[in-house]
Formats: sequence, C-alpha cells, structure tokens
Amino acid sequence: MSEKDKYRPRTRLVHDGQSRSPFGETSEALYLTSGFVYDSAEQAEARFREEDEGYIYSRFGNPTVRTFEERMMALEGADDARATATGMAAVTAAMLSLLKAGDHVVAARALFGSCRYIVETLLPRYGVETTLIDGRDLDAWQQAMRPQTKVVFLETPSNPLLEIIDMQAVADITHAHGARLVVDNVFATPMLQRPLDFGADIVVYSATKHIDGQGRCLGGIILGNEDYVRDELANFLRQTGPALSPFNAWVMVKSLETLPVRVDAHCDNAETLADFLAEHKAVNRLIYPGHGDHPQYDLAQRQMTRGGNLIAFDVGTDKADAFNFINALEIASISNNLGDAKTLITHPATTTHFRLDDAAKAELGIRPTTLRVSIGLEDTADLVEDFTRALAIT
Repeated sequence: MSEKDKYRPRTRLVHDGQSRSPFGETSEALYLTSGFVYDSAEQAEARFREEDEGYIYSRFGNPTVRTFEERMMALEGADDARATATGMAAVTAAMLSLLKAGDHVVAARALFGSCRYIVETLLPRYGVETTLIDGRDLDAWQQAMRPQTKVVFLETPSNPLLEIIDMQAVADITHAHGARLVVDNVFATPMLQRPLDFGADIVVYSATKHIDGQGRCLGGIILGNEDYVRDELANFLRQTGPALSPFNAWVMVKSLETLPVRVDAHCDNAETLADFLAEHKAVNRLIYPGHGDHPQYDLAQRQMTRGGNLIAFDVGTDKADAFNFINALEIASISNNLGDAKTLITHPATTTHFRLDDAAKAELGIRPTTLRVSIGLEDTADLVEDFTRALAIT
C-alpha cells in the first residue's frame, strides 16, 4: 500500500493526483495548453518512444486531465483510467477498443438511447454482431453468449426505469466465456456502487452528470486494469481523438471534492420524495431502487449503498396528463440531463428514448405516462410542495 492509499475516499477526492507547480498553489493548476516543449531534440525523440515520462500533446495526455483521472481511479479502485470528451465518447471507445469485425456483443436491452444506438445500429455497420436481452434474466445472458462474444455491456440501475442487474452473476458468465464486462455506472455514481468490486472489467461514466454535478461541462471517463488501459485503450484514444479539454477536467477535479456530500444530499431528498410519491393517489407506478417495493430491492441493497437520486413514476392515463404535470412544476425544470444540483424531469418516451418504436418502448416498460426525475439539492419540503401542486391538476 502506498502512502496515499491509506486514506479513505473522501480524503483522496480532495488530495489525490495533485502535482503543484513551482508557484505552490493550493487549488489545482489548470494547464490550458495544447502542446508541450522539450529540453532537446533527444528528449522529444525519447518521449515519442515512451522512453521518457512527460507530456507530448493534450490529445494524448495533459497534467490537469491526469489529476482528474487519478482522483477517479482512487474513488473507483481502478489501476488506471483515461478521460474522454463526453460520456458517449467513453462508451464508444470502451467498446471499439475491444472489438473487430466478426466479434459479438451481448448487452442488456434497457439502455440509454444513445448507448442502445451504439449496440443496435453502429456496431453492426462494422461487422460486429449484437444481441440485446433482458438484463434481469441470468439465463438470457447465458444463452446469448457465443464463442465470438468479446464484450458484455450493461447499465445498473438502467435508464430510465432503474432496472437492477446482478453484476457479479453476469461477470461470472462473461468470464466463463472469455469475454469482458463493461458497466455504465452513471446512475449509481462511484459513491454508491463500485462495479469493479462485483467483477466488472471496465467501468464507464458520463462525468457530465453527478461528477460535474452542476450542469456545466461535458466529460467522460473509462476505468479498468493497467493492461487494458495502456495496451488497448490508450492508443485507440490517442489516434481517434475524443480528448477531454483541460478546462473541463479542472472543473471535474474541483467537483469531485464535494461529490460525497452532494450524493448524500441527493439521496436524502430522493428518499423523501419517493416515499411521498408512493403514497400519492395520482401516481400509478413508482420505481426507486431504495424503496422497499422495487422488484429488485434486495439486489439493490447488496450492490448499492443507497438508492441514488433517480426516480421513475407514472401519472395519469395518457401523455397529456404527463405533460400537464411536468408543465405545472415550478421548481423542477424540464430537461433530459441528470445528476444536477437542480431537480430535472423528463418524459423518456418523447426525449431520451423517442427513437425506439412502440414495441421496444412497451418491452422496456416505457409508457406515455412515464416520467424520470433527477432529484436535486433544493429544500426537500419545497420539492414535496412543488410536486403536490402539480399532481393536484393531473
């Protein structure tokens, strides 16, 4: 154990990865530069040969970006990591760095719309076969595996209906077939769930969400073991270029210092609002992993330390009722983003998952009346009053 490894995550999120400049700043420096200079032509040659440590070009690596990566590594318990410009860049790079024509991917069908596009539309264009299954069904995972299966992909909790998938069981199936498990852990955040502890090989995040936490910057990150990151992922990112900007990385670094406090406050508010919605006569269905009536509550309790800040629920009998409700909200804003300090609500059937046909939506349980809310950091009583007013007209 290194000296820094003795500290707990909340301490490491404040201190890890910092490399002070000669000015001795307290806040991490922002290295807003595209390139770097060398002491000699010989040093430049050595850098490109990877015989000399140091930076070459911010598309390949940057000190501020590395600080963000190292703090995320400490939080996730990963050997190494690479940051990307967006969460979808992280998902795409994590998959494509492992795949070639003739390979096969198995994925849970309950995915964010753009993730499902990658699996269902983009990968097959390049000769990668894919199979979508009900991620809750372990037999379905087993039956979908083939000799050509190289990647297994899932979200848990899933977007938007918060399905919980048994990561350890899926990891065991994945590894028995010589494949690797990639987990999108955005909804849980690394504060509530660490997929590597449950057998995942690679973890991806949209840092745009809770990690930034205030709706300011786009970013993503991929975490895994050192062999994967350095031997397979790093050169893929270097050549294809989905680099995180140093400025965005700096914002993420500062945000990580408050992530534990924010996530706890998000969960406090979400638990209160979930209890309120569960008892309200205008709510037809409530889905929240931290609520006792979630169909996979016991599994959520094993994998997550708390239920998170995402809630799905149904109001009224049709789309008009759902729209009337969200239009009546005063505090909660209509937005397809999540993980913000502000409470955000969206109608998945017409936004994040609008490209799915009616049959696919029905298969996932996305109804015209379904709403997804990301609970923010407002006063809980104000949120309950806001939802009470809006529900009264539904």
